[in-house]
Amino acid sequence: QRRAENQCRQAGTNKPFVYLKTVGSEAVAGRVIVHLPGKQTRFEQGKRGNAVFDSVAGAVKLTVGSEGKESIIALLGPGNFAGKECIAAVRARSTASARALTNCTMLRIERKEMLRVIQQEKTFAAFFLDYLLARIARYQEVIMDQLCNSSEKRLAQTLLLLANFGKGGKPEVVIPTIGQDALAEVVGTTRARGSLFMKRFRRLGFIAYESHGPVTICTAKLSRFVIVAAVT
Repeated sequence: QRRAENQCRQAGTNKPFVYLKTVGSEAVAGRVIVHLPGKQTRFEQGKRGNAVFDSVAGAVKLTVGSEGKESIIALLGPGNFAGKECIAAVRARSTASARALTNCTMLRIERKEMLRVIQQEKTFAAFFLDYLLARIARYQEVIMDQLCNSSEKRLAQTLLLLANFGKGGKPEVVIPTIGQDALAEVVGTTRARGSLFMKRFRRLGFIAYESHGPVTICTAKLSRFVIVAAVT
């Protein structure tokens, strides 16, 4: 619990609920810090949801399943929300499953409390609206990427998203260990090609990692690669 609270405090500049002094100080009804071990499911597709989860540390994958097949539709790092659809209606069903890729720390906000904060806290309401619009834009970009861009560029963009690039991030960011199978699936390529691209990025100095270890991302170099790839 102390480790989770420290992680919340360290993320305070980017976390609206921390900014509102609701975490790491005193208990607030409807909000609780939860620790999710790797590979554990937080909620399942088709089940009724009653809470939003604000990611503080770690990585979560969102998956959808149909006819026995499961596909990854997004990887969420710190600063992202999961389970947002519960806000739209009472006892809404989850449109995807959320499963931890690594050990995660999350802030669980009950639906009633989330709606109260949106209605009463203008600072957070504006932040959350910006977040939702950014997610919609991101989904549109994913569709365009699948149609127009190479697998290598899509992998670079995925790594930058996990590093929280563009949100006041650091020049070098260490992200938790994520299996190359999961990365390849969300990018839409094979594991062999995904591994080839990761090795190339490491050789070019965009990332650094050891076998089965965390990945250090040089956000400046990797973002320049994405820009160059977009114009060539």
